[in-house]
Amino acid sequence: MKHKTSAWPLAGAYVLLVVYASLYPFTGWRNQELPPWEFLFAGWPKYWTGFDVAANVVGYIPLGFLLALSFMRRGRVRYFVRHPNLIAMVVALAAGTALSFCMESLQNFLPSRVASNVDFGLNAAGTLIGAIAATALEVAGAIDRWSQFRERWFIPEARGALVLLALWPFALLFPAAVPLGLGQIFERLEGAVAEWLQATPFLEWLPIRDVELQPLVPAAELLCVALGAFIPCLLGYTILRSLGRRAVFAVAVVALGTLVTALSAALSWGPSHAWAWVSLPVRLGLLFGLLLALLMLAVPRRGCAAVLLLALVVHLSVLNQAPASAYFADTLQAWEQGRFIRFNGLAQWLGWLWPYAVLAYVLLRVARPDRTPTIRP
Repeated sequence: MKHKTSAWPLAGAYVLLVVYASLYPFTGWRNQELPPWEFLFAGWPKYWTGFDVAANVVGYIPLGFLLALSFMRRGRVRYFVRHPNLIAMVVALAAGTALSFCMESLQNFLPSRVASNVDFGLNAAGTLIGAIAATALEVAGAIDRWSQFRERWFIPEARGALVLLALWPFALLFPAAVPLGLGQIFERLEGAVAEWLQATPFLEWLPIRDVELQPLVPAAELLCVALGAFIPCLLGYTILRSLGRRAVFAVAVVALGTLVTALSAALSWGPSHAWAWVSLPVRLGLLFGLLLALLMLAVPRRGCAAVLLLALVVHLSVLNQAPASAYFADTLQAWEQGRFIRFNGLAQWLGWLWPYAVLAYVLLRVARPDRTPTIRP
């Protein structure tokens, strides 16, 4: 019988992400001397938006999907042999509902969060939708076809890169000062460290840049956009099997990055501003990034990994020389204190740390011998 990959690790990781997104920013805990389940009997919330409804449903759909898939992928489970798919949906719904109940109960103790029975119901609905989707795909054989697709397109050691590539679009949802410019943390890091060391003698030891940072010139912005599109393409090249698939992947990455950045702009400034970020340097940067990716089609995987390391260093170096504009700071405040608080913490950390996670991953890959076959035409 063909081995089926377990989805339990992914399900566990997603549970941690849900906990993080639900309890962020983890400060100001207080006891209101109310039963944690009091929210179940509260009235209809006075303030809610379509974004809140969609976020509560969509946020739990992957959880229901992964939980149901994890149960079904275990094969013949004792006591549930006759109806494994139905039981998988029940288990996923029960687990997702229990998690949502715990999160809403804990939100009673956070001043910046509001526990809601509507959120609880929407979370359960999202879990059920995900579980139904996983069951339908499993019955239709789509999960097995994905496994076969992965074996044809990617090398066996592709899991880490695939996870990073799957996280890339979500990292782009957090507003970036430069389109596709992930990893701009130095300015905030300096400010945070200076605040921690305030009123201590160690503050003078901190190498904070005294010269006021200047905005990126158009050429530097073009370079950052190009490398922002080029880096995920190279990451994919380190695990893809053939040149033709590399070309398809590069075009898909640039298109996806453009669409997700437009979605981020629409969420931040409104639908009418979805494409306001597409200036001439940005357009040229996207084209240049795609051209660089096409020029690297025939380069071996280890060569792509080496170029990827260089591209990451240059990208982060140039990007972190630019300050965030005042207008951009207002946008971040809307994310951090406004309606996006549910996913701000997760999206923000992804946007900050994704390039550094890729850097660590590629360094580990390069340190190991490459036993996979060479790429095919």
